[in-house]
Formats: sequence, C-alpha cells, structure tokens
Amino acid sequence: MVCDRFEERGAMREKVRHQIVRHLPGLVLCVLVAGSFAVAAEKDGESQDPSAEAQALTPLPKDLVALDVGPKKFKTLIGQDARHQLIVTAKGVDESLHDVTRVVSYDVSPADTLQIDATGFVTPTRNGEATVTVAYESEEGGEPLHTEFVISVESFDAQVPTNFPNQIVPIFTKYGCNGGGCHGKSGGQNGFRLSLLGFYPKEDYEFLVEESRGRRVSPTSPDNALLLTKATNMVPHGGGERITTESYEYRLIHRWMRQGMPYGEKTDPTVARIEVYPEERTMGSRSTQQIAVLAHYTDGSIEDVTPMAQYESNDTETAEVSERGIVETLGLPGDVSIMVRFQGQVGVFRASVPLGAKVEPLPQPRNFIDELVFAKLKTLGVPPSELSDDATFIRRVTIDIAGRLPSATEAREFLTSKELNKRDDLIERLLASPDYGDHFANKWSAVLRNKKKNAQYTRGTYAFHDWIRASLLQNKPYDEFVAEIIAASGDVGQHPPVTWYRQVVTREQQVEDAAQLFLGLRIQCARCHHHPFEVWSQKDYYSFSAFFSRLGKKSGKNGIAANDEPRIFHSRGLASAKNPRSGETLKPTGLGGDPLDIAPDQDPRRSLADWMRDENNPYFARALVNRYWKHFFGRGLVEPEDDMRVTNPATHPRLLSALAENFIKSGFDLKQLVRGIVRSKTYQLSAMPNEFNQKDKQNFSRYFPQRLTAEILYDSLHQVTGAEASFSGL
Repeated sequence: MVCDRFEERGAMREKVRHQIVRHLPGLVLCVLVAGSFAVAAEKDGESQDPSAEAQALTPLPKDLVALDVGPKKFKTLIGQDARHQLIVTAKGVDESLHDVTRVVSYDVSPADTLQIDATGFVTPTRNGEATVTVAYESEEGGEPLHTEFVISVESFDAQVPTNFPNQIVPIFTKYGCNGGGCHGKSGGQNGFRLSLLGFYPKEDYEFLVEESRGRRVSPTSPDNALLLTKATNMVPHGGGERITTESYEYRLIHRWMRQGMPYGEKTDPTVARIEVYPEERTMGSRSTQQIAVLAHYTDGSIEDVTPMAQYESNDTETAEVSERGIVETLGLPGDVSIMVRFQGQVGVFRASVPLGAKVEPLPQPRNFIDELVFAKLKTLGVPPSELSDDATFIRRVTIDIAGRLPSATEAREFLTSKELNKRDDLIERLLASPDYGDHFANKWSAVLRNKKKNAQYTRGTYAFHDWIRASLLQNKPYDEFVAEIIAASGDVGQHPPVTWYRQVVTREQQVEDAAQLFLGLRIQCARCHHHPFEVWSQKDYYSFSAFFSRLGKKSGKNGIAANDEPRIFHSRGLASAKNPRSGETLKPTGLGGDPLDIAPDQDPRRSLADWMRDENNPYFARALVNRYWKHFFGRGLVEPEDDMRVTNPATHPRLLSALAENFIKSGFDLKQLVRGIVRSKTYQLSAMPNEFNQKDKQNFSRYFPQRLTAEILYDSLHQVTGAEASFSGL
C-alpha cells in the first residue's frame, strides 16, 4: 500500500521519517499522513499538466472584434513631468479580453504634442491637444482594428516647484535606496540613512539636505552632487548604478536641486489612495497583461505613477511581474495576485488563469461551499477528483475532528453500513464525542500559548486547558470564548483565561497577539513605522494598544514566589496611548474604526471585545473561518492563515465572505462551522489527482494530503501496535 506523499519539513523530521520507514511494516506507514491512502505517480518524463510544457507566449486569438483604451478617467497630462501608461485591450467574439498594448501601433496627430513609445507609455512635449489612433493587425489574418481618442497637455511650460515627499522620495523607494537592506535599515548604510520605504519624508529631507553640511546635494552644480554621482555610479557606489543620466529620475532630482531643494508646502496635496487598472483580468496560459497605477491625491487630482510603483507577485509559480507592471503568467492554472505599493498606499491586481479543460459532470453540491468551489473550478477549467471512498473518509474525518484514527470496530461498522446518511451520522458522533474537545483544546492551547515555563504556572496551565476543553464541548459561541480571554480578570481559580496574560506580558505582545490570533492581522511592523504591505500606521497601532492601557497585574498571594499565578485586573482611569514618534495622545480605536470614549471605571478590553464581535467587523469572523478551513484542508483560503491583509487576498473571496457571514448568522457556532465544512463534497474529494489537477495547490479540486501532528502520530503508533502510552506525573 502506497502512503500519501510527505512534505519536506527539515532535516530532523526527514531523519525521523526514514527511521520509521525502516522499522515499521507497510501497514503502519499509513498512519503517517492524513487524507487518502495513495497518490498516483507520474510517468517518467511525462507531465500531467498539458499546459506546463509551453515556453513561448500563447498567440493571440484570430477572432478579435474591438479595441478599448484605458484608463478612461485619465485624459489630460498636466506639466512636463506628467506621464501615462496606456492599456489597450482587444475583445474576442467570446467576450474574452486580451492585452495588446505592446502589439498595436500608435499614431499621434499633431505629432509634436506628445510621444508614445512601443510599450504604450505617453510623455508630453508641448501644450495642446492630440488625437491618438491605435491600430491592430492580426498576424493570423483577422480583421484589422482601430480606435481613436484625444489626450490634452496643459501647463507644460509652467515652472512648478518640485515636491520632495511626492516626487523625490518615491524614487528612493522604487530603486531600493530606502529598503531594509540599504540606507533604510536602522543604522543606515555607509553613514547615510533614510527612513524605511520613505514613510517619514521629513526625516529623509533632514538626512539628505541638512545633515553633514549638505554635502550630498548641490543647488549650484547638481551634476556634481554626491546624490546623483553615487546613483549613476560615477562615484563608486555599493548599490551600483541605480539610474542613468538620461533618465526621467535623474532630470527630476537635477531640477529639484536647481530649484534650491524645496520640501513642499503644508497645503500641498498628498496621496489618498491608489487605483490599479485593470483590477482583475482572466488571462491565458503564457500571456501578458500591462497594469497601470493611478495615484489619487487629497485635492482630487490624479497622477499616473505606474513607473514609480512597486510590484510583487504572491505566487511566482503562477505569474511574475516586471518593474514596470507587466504581468506574465507561467502556465500553472489558478489565481494570482500582484501587490502594488506607492507612497504608503497599497492596491492589488488579480489574475485568473484557466486551464480550460472540460469540467463535466461535477458532483452534486451539498452546500454553498460546494457551489462556490465548483463554480470556480468550472471557470478555471480544472476538473475535480472523484469523491473519496468510505475507508478514506472515515479515517480523514476522524483524524480531523477527533484527533485520532478510527478503531477497527468503528471502521468495520462504518464500511459495512448501508445507511444513506452514514457519513453525516459519523460526523455528528465525532462532534458529540469527548475526543472533539480533546483535539481542539490541544489546538487552541497551542494557539493561545498555554504552556508551562520550567516548573512555573502548572496550576494555570491545566486550568486554562480544562476551561478551553469545556468551552468547546459545550459549544460556547466563539465570540464569547474570545471575549472571556481578552477581558479576563481575577486569578486562575476565578477565571482560568487570565492565564493568557502570563504569556503576553508586555503591551506590545498583547496588541500583536490579539490582532494576529483573533483578527488575522500582523501589525507588528506598525509599532515602529508604517506597515510596508498594509494600510496600518503607527497611529493605528498605538490607538489599538490603548485598549490594554488600563491592564493591571499583580503577583500571587505570596507576592514573591516564583510559582505564583498572576492576578489580572482593570486599573481605573482613562484609557489612552501615546504615539512615540509624534507624541500624540490617542484614544482606544479598533483597526479601521472610530476612536472610543471609555469611562474611567469601564474596562477598555470589554469595549475591544464588543468591537471584535460586532457583525460589521470585517476581520473577526473571517480570521476564524480561515483558520478552521486550513485545519481541514491543509491550506487556508488566505495563506498564511493569520496574514489577512489587503495585499494577500483569498483564493476564493466569495467563499471566505460566505463562510464568515454564515458563521455570524449561526451565532458564532464552531460546531456548525465544522459540520458545514466536513459535510461538503469539496472536503470529501479524493486526494488522488486526475490528469488535470495534479499541480493544483489552491483551488481545492482535490484533497491535499497533510502530515499528521506529533500528538496524533504518537497516539496512532500506540494504537496500531497495541502499545500503551504513559506520561510521568499524569
């Protein structure tokens, strides 16, 4: 019997695996991995994915019927620094959309108003209005297409002061000068320091213009300024050549110095948000898509910042992206997201890459999970595997719900049963069993850091575990479960959840653990600076920390004994926190919420719990259902499961939203959530791949085999061999 394939988890685990393989018979090997008993092997030299072998870009279809040029809202170039990236899209007879930006020809009339290069990049040359004609001729003999539009150029000759935060700092960010590996690290590089990713331009201005007697800049001779000679590598530079003397960036920095290095006025607009165009697109295998980025400023103006934005693919096996925003798919079907950053603002481009196989027939959906998963598989053209057999199902679901293998008696009775609803009945028995509480209590104890430290806190460790287990067995609503932990007061004898606060000792730990565990948000970066991949600033971080500002802690009854459990209480007073950079005093504020006025005699942690459990909270329910989805499928809809930022979107956004909404409507019922997941046909699919879905890693077209946890493996080995486990002192 062939065992499910293993994932590589490091040299030590691999050694352990080899030892088990050497010493245990083949039957025992089947306890090692949860899911299915077998995975089909590929034939030597053959690929199961028919699209994987393609190397060249897939040719455009012959039957294109229309051209469209966007973004529509960008029709005027203002000033000599204005630039614009055109996106030319061809529509097929089947309504499919194809990027032809680099395939079409551009004609400008009058020709001296602006220039358009072969990539669709527009730069102005004088004031005026120009008609642009875009033409496409298919190499396959299709009908030629063309379209026209007008672009205006205004204020080309205006001498506008350069704005340091809006125009100069983005250059440092784009070319990595203020990154963590260069001048943006805490101590700077070779005596020159910049703020990380340009989040604090006032500091950058001071470092650049005022520090070291201004030796890095020269308003009288910009060409000889150290800033430019280093960047062009005319003077030896550890980072090598970053820009050339003919580049737009060189000319902009040169003009800024010539103007006397202005910083900008307080009334100057700042970036309010960025817009990615297009937001999403269905792309073929081995195809490209140019994206454009528009910065929306606080005064209502819009600027094309496509060349200055930064791009990053969340799945480099599915698609890559260039420095200029050209996305190229690589032949692997699925979804991919491109993170876009500019001036502390973030956006996302989503691409769906179908395989294109025929998806019929599909299993009859059991619930909304199946409807949404199967609909996406049909869109992608990825046929799902067959449903798992009864032997695989009982093993899989018993491990996932009860944390153990089914007994021989349970397996025989289940396999010989002719009941039509025997799978549902098995699920209900497992959910009602003490094993469910044991298994998930172990999981939640690990998540909540419930552990002894040497010989300390033994009483609290067991009390907290017992409280978690009892809460799960009685199916306490999840929002109440979290609220009792967040707002815990007293000692372990009165309220065991206070044990959580002995592990999250500092304010920073309390803030970051609460956000990551219960909201799926990693806000650690915002403690020191604006989050590089999110919208969270230092103000957001310290406003959130104000919820824990009145937390009091005392040692146990003896006051000094090492084994005493801490006592947690609300220390009466106004809740607030101070931003260490700005000195601003901040009120308690939920992430993305409004500041709260909390009376001195009210525990602000209760207000935090109320904010979390509010049905309009966009994070709380989604974080939990994603965590549980990963438990049962081996990967989350968002992966990692506790990194649910805008720039790390879900593989199935509609499914994540539907799961969260259903969870809220159920009254935060954890057993109902588990029941819905394991009853779905999606969960019950076989792990055996078919000829199309072998390489699917994110669409759940088959069950993804998982390695057993240490505890389940330990118990399984004892169960299979008939040995008896014992633990000293228990």
